[in-house]
Amino acid sequence: MGSVVISLDAELGWGFHDLARLPTDRVESGRRGWSQMLSILEHYDVPATWAVVGHLMLESCDGEHADHPTPAGWFDRERTIWSDRPGLRFGPDLVGSVLDSDVDHELACHSFSHVLFGDPETTAELATAELERCHEIADDWGCSLESLVYPRNDVGHREVLAEQGFRAYRGRSPTRDGVRGFVETTVRNQSLLVEPTVDQYGLVDVPASLFLFGFEELPRTVAESVWKDPMVVQARRGIDQAAAADDGVFHMWLHPNNLVTERDDERMRSIVQYLDRKRAQTDLSVETMADVAARVDAASSAEPTDSVVGEI
Repeated sequence: MGSVVISLDAELGWGFHDLARLPTDRVESGRRGWSQMLSILEHYDVPATWAVVGHLMLESCDGEHADHPTPAGWFDRERTIWSDRPGLRFGPDLVGSVLDSDVDHELACHSFSHVLFGDPETTAELATAELERCHEIADDWGCSLESLVYPRNDVGHREVLAEQGFRAYRGRSPTRDGVRGFVETTVRNQSLLVEPTVDQYGLVDVPASLFLFGFEELPRTVAESVWKDPMVVQARRGIDQAAAADDGVFHMWLHPNNLVTERDDERMRSIVQYLDRKRAQTDLSVETMADVAARVDAASSAEPTDSVVGEI
């Protein structure tokens, strides 16, 4: 039987702080969406991997981060126009709500300050500093971090992940977002299931299957006016595939700040409700990324190894 994973890139303002032009609606919806998603998951008792930007776990900071080896100007927005917007920079209350939930969510890492690990300018030193800082903050919270979701899915410096003791990361999706992905998975019948693998660094790659907010704006409005929400259709299809398969993972992901309106809430409520119903009807399981990594590691270690018998 396959399984389903939901991962969330929980970042508040940090997901946008390096952009010249900001999507204001999403910047302002981070806290709302976080609370809405947590409520939906709690209602249906569905665990998820919450990949949190480490800075959100701080109560306060000087805004300088002088010892952190980021490029010049990296923290400018925090020091200037967001200096009086703590709600965009800090979120210990939100992180605490995840940890205090009755649902067994995973707290994962989304870097300290949303550095892009695949950027050529991101050095191993910077990648190490980002992860070390997250471990330090998590230790202060009495937590441990096993999984990483790369900011903007920009995979890089996997050797640093291994050195820092991580077990898993969310790899790139084989399915394209938006209209093209919808056509490939529905019209052309491309599977939405992915197969976690152990990479060359001993890390478990848990690839994404489907970004749940890749079909937006006018195409979404048109589709919903004449048919259904295409993302709900795709998500249900992936859930059905996982329930019918002998193996494989359907890995959905989103940002809490994608939940801007009640229409977005209803999309997620419909998907999670369907997942809960399918789980009750079948042997389908819901896992976190850490659960998948533990399962894959256990299976890998149980595989027989070739032995060499010398001549006597």
